[in-house]
Amino acid sequence: MTPPVSATGPEDLITRDNVVAGIQKLRFFPLALVGGNGSHLIEAGGRTLLDLSASWTASALGHGHPVVAKALARVAASPPGASILSATHSEAVGLAEELLAVVPGGGERRVHLGLSGSDVNDAALRAARHATGRPVVVAFEGGYHGGFGAGFMASGLHISAGSAPVRADVRLVPYPQPFRESDAMARSLSALENALAPGDVAVVAVEAIQCDGGLVVPPDGFLAAVAQRSRAAGALLLLDEVKVGLGRTGSMNSFDHEGVVPDLVTIGKGLGGGLPAAALIGPASVLDERRASALLTTAGNPYSCAVARAVLGHIVESDLPGRSRIAGDRLRSGLSEALADEPCVGEVRGRGLLVGVDLVTDRDTRGGDAAFARRVVYRLWQLGAIAYYVGGHVIELTPPLTISDTEIDEAIALVSRAVREAHLVDDETIAPWAGW
Repeated sequence: MTPPVSATGPEDLITRDNVVAGIQKLRFFPLALVGGNGSHLIEAGGRTLLDLSASWTASALGHGHPVVAKALARVAASPPGASILSATHSEAVGLAEELLAVVPGGGERRVHLGLSGSDVNDAALRAARHATGRPVVVAFEGGYHGGFGAGFMASGLHISAGSAPVRADVRLVPYPQPFRESDAMARSLSALENALAPGDVAVVAVEAIQCDGGLVVPPDGFLAAVAQRSRAAGALLLLDEVKVGLGRTGSMNSFDHEGVVPDLVTIGKGLGGGLPAAALIGPASVLDERRASALLTTAGNPYSCAVARAVLGHIVESDLPGRSRIAGDRLRSGLSEALADEPCVGEVRGRGLLVGVDLVTDRDTRGGDAAFARRVVYRLWQLGAIAYYVGGHVIELTPPLTISDTEIDEAIALVSRAVREAHLVDDETIAPWAGW
């Protein structure tokens, strides 16, 4: 018999967590949770933590938001099945219509509903190959487009780590890193032109801000240049908005910053407000390509769709992109000031409520300090806040879009203190928590 879930303390849950497969875990500290409210999560044992990750942006409205609870309860009372595989329902159709209204594009378009960023990116890349008759995907070093399928195979992070094989039908080009390279954009665009030159590229997949690769903000004009070169070569342009879309960067779509209109857009994480929901938006000529079949039984289920509609509606009606822009400026400027004299901090960067603190061995060489980053996030958890590192050495801060000014000021104080006190965390303490 399965034992009942216990909330006696974090040690109990951590011990019992051994039954969950290791391949599903990315753990940075012994975090065991039993609840949450707003921008806070509650540990087993009762400690309240300030959530500066929003579960890798999946909890866009924070935890226990009323619009999410209301939408879920409404549909649960009388659900119209659990699938759109062989039937339709108003929640799925309504969500698709509402997504088309906030994601720019021309001509006749379609919306493919999924469960995660991984499956919609897989669908996007396979559909692009079928529609164009071309085999190659161009993506970027350090990029992340999914945990399985075609998106996994085109993720620079997985390829460099040896998790995904090097393939002839995937070409990686450098993503510009202006903090570390003076000619970053020129080198990247030159490599992109070379990758496109053979004329066999179906799609170029890119993130407007590269998150898991180190929260890298490219130079202004980069996306527009990628779009121009992709179209000149007859390749489709896929903007992966899974982590950075829906108001996170201070505009509804992160690519709005440059006025780019992609061919294909993928959205996930925050769309579901904590439930599995994702979407791919693109031309009917690509997404009606039946040979690129992407059938998932519970994709488009009414529970996820109803919550996604509620989340999307709240983001639009409450102007959370505008709030993200203002709150992000407060967080970024506050951290820059608080950490200005710390030699281990190379740069505080980002856009909207997508902020990275780049930790370095020294400011002259700008070499990333991965060991120090592990200590910082662990110390931050000890102090009462949750954040993780990306790219090995960049502390990623992506709090709920609903975070208050008071909570932002608390975050600034806690993060700066964790940086100063990271030396209090020893190797033995963090050894079981490998992170990436």
